[in-house]
Parts: sequence; C-alpha cells; structure tokens
Amino acid sequence: MKAMMLTGIRKMQMREVRIPSLRTPTDVLLKLAVVGVCGSDIHYYTKGRIGSQVVRYPFIVGHECSAVVLKIGRKVSRVKLGDRVAVEPAMACGQCDQCRAGRPHTCRVLRFLGCPRQAEGCLSEYLVMPHECCYPVGPRTTLEQAALSEPLGIGLYAVRQSIPLKNKAIAILGCGPIGLSVLLCARLQKPKAVFVTDKIDRRLAWARSTGINWTGHPNKVNVARAIGKREPMLLDVVFECCGEQEAIDQAVDLLKPGGKLMLIGIPSVERVSFVMDRIRRKEITIQNVRRQCACVQPTLDFIERKQLRPDFMVTHRFPFSRTKEAFDLVAGYRDGVVKAMIHF
Repeated sequence: MKAMMLTGIRKMQMREVRIPSLRTPTDVLLKLAVVGVCGSDIHYYTKGRIGSQVVRYPFIVGHECSAVVLKIGRKVSRVKLGDRVAVEPAMACGQCDQCRAGRPHTCRVLRFLGCPRQAEGCLSEYLVMPHECCYPVGPRTTLEQAALSEPLGIGLYAVRQSIPLKNKAIAILGCGPIGLSVLLCARLQKPKAVFVTDKIDRRLAWARSTGINWTGHPNKVNVARAIGKREPMLLDVVFECCGEQEAIDQAVDLLKPGGKLMLIGIPSVERVSFVMDRIRRKEITIQNVRRQCACVQPTLDFIERKQLRPDFMVTHRFPFSRTKEAFDLVAGYRDGVVKAMIHF
C-alpha cells in the first residue's frame, strides 16, 4: 500500500509499505476515505516534535479520519464489512486506573494515531484499528463529516468540561478548526453572548456567519477593552484555542472573578506563564483539555441529526498524492485555510 511519510522537517514522501494485518480477534482492517490535516500534524511537520514527543523518521502522521471496513476479526461486534466508520484515534488499554476511572483519554499506556513512539498515523491507504475505535456513521452523515467528528469531539468535550453555558458570556480565542468546533458545540447550550478572535479574517467571517455577537482581530483591536465595553462584568468562560501566550494573557483579563479558563490550544513552546497576581485575585479556575473523552458517539449523533453542521469548516480538499501541498498550505495559514481534507 501507499503511505505518506514524514522524512524530515517539512519533508514528506509517498512510500510503498506493507498492508497491515489483523493482530487480534477484535481488530478491524480499514480502507481510508478522508483524513483531516490537524494543527498537531503541522507541529510534527514543521518542528519534528510536540514537547517530549519527538518524531523518528520516517513516520506517518494523521489522526482525523473516516474509512470503510474491509476485514474484521472473529470477535468484532461493533462493525461489519462495508460499514462506513469514523475513527477514534486514541487506543486505551481499558485496564489501568485511568481507564477504570472513566478517563481512557489519559490511559497510562495510551496509543494515539500519528503520535511518535505510540502508533503510526492514518495517512496511508489502509489502517488496522481495534473495533472499539470504529464508530459506524448514519446514512445522513458524509465521510467528510465523519472525519470532522474528531476535532468536533474535542470541542464537545471542552464545552462539557467547562460549565453549563446557558445564558453565560463566553469567548473563544483562536478560531481555527478547534475554535470553530468549540463554537458550534457551545452554541448548542445557548450562551447569552459569544465573542471570537482570530488573526485570519476569513475565519472571523465564518464565525460571524453563525450569528455570534462579536469578532475581533487581536492585531487590530484591543480585545479585552472591546469585549469589556460590551460585557462590563466580564466573561464566565474563555476557551483558549490557539496555544499563544498573548491569548492566554487576554483570557485572564477577560474573565470575571470566579471565571474559568479552558486551555485547549497546543503551544508551540514548552512553557507558558501566568501573572499570578491576576489569576489569584480573581480566583480563576484553569482547566486543561486533553483531546476528547466519550464524545465521539454524541458528536456523530449531533451531526446525523443536523444539530451540528460542520461542512463550512472545510475550505480546501486535496487528493492523497498532494498531501504535502495540503500541509504546506496549513503550515503557512495561506488562502484563508480553515480545514484542509485529504481524499483517497
């Protein structure tokens, strides 16, 4: 089969590799259909690492995907041949203290698609996954939407980890795919006011199209002052979705006493900082968000019922052979890109 492999910083090659085989009775062989290009994939492409996770070349990245079931092990019960599925990229052991506590996303021996020293990614023609990670999609859900369920699941989990948002004032700082996923999921709870920032005008236009209260470019407007004029008592929750120190500082300024800061964006640096006097005096709660937890199926249900309509997020589509073009586009934030998708 063909696989698109990282071979160095900003280097990628299509190579021929062996088709994976079923290793256990609960494994499923998948034929890939659609893969989304994620910001974490771009970190590996441009930096070769995310924190302590360092790429050893050659390596296959990619973890947002949908596929069709080609072969199943004798104990597979969740899917059948020919099913269209969304793939949960996190493979938990099911036995450790974290899994038993209902936290499979922080499993002690978690394996995650496209994560160095854990598992090769999904930018290949075929993939083997445990059947627990394969979610059949309904007839009204497209394979592209099924692939989008991965970032949307993160958005749904972030919203669920915050506070009930009905009649609350919130901000989303960073309006890329994760920020937009948070926005779509937050709106399901009918917040009182939603404020969004980003440095790409096209992304702000997409956010405005959902009917939110205000958008702003942080290089063109004083975000804290502009939002403070509209919400003098400040905000209940801020979702930081870009991993930038500037946005973290803005979030602290925007939050009311007792507010909650949701850290979702992955920084490109090892350390970020807080002005302790500000977060202490306001008694701000800081909540990190680690991927998604038990949110794939509910996300797919929302998509199937048309309560989540994520199609507008897809701004660019590429065939598998042009994967490197997609990565260069996303890495350079070119052409107003929000989400680039690879089609097989």
